Amino acid sequence: QVQVMESGGGSVQAGGSLRLSCASSGNILSINTMGWFRQAPGKARELVARVWSTGSIQYAESVQGRFTISRVNADKTIYLQMNNLKPEDTGVYYCNVDYGVHNYQYWGQGTQVTVSS
Repeated sequence: QVQVMESGGGSVQAGGSLRLSCASSGNILSINTMGWFRQAPGKARELVARVWSTGSIQYAESVQGRFTISRVNADKTIYLQMNNLKPEDTGVYYCNVDYGVHNYQYWGQGTQVTVSS
């Protein structure tokens, strides 16, 4: 069982910044991707950004240029720096770990991000 532990989040005004952190347990060699998803009220969960073990990065188009994901392999930790936040970024942000040859999905408990206009 892989543990996924998130921190960060909170409430800011539009244009502000927040930083999320996520740490994972497990074997670093078995982590395929680590990333962030979000879910707004009444909407489906969607990918925000993720990073592969190779270092490749994928961003949702809506956050491109405003959010930056980074990874510290030795600590099995990722960060999501969110700048120029918009009200539509509001939602619960979940850290995700894709693990092992069978691509097991592990999720954090979620952290609330609220952006007011």
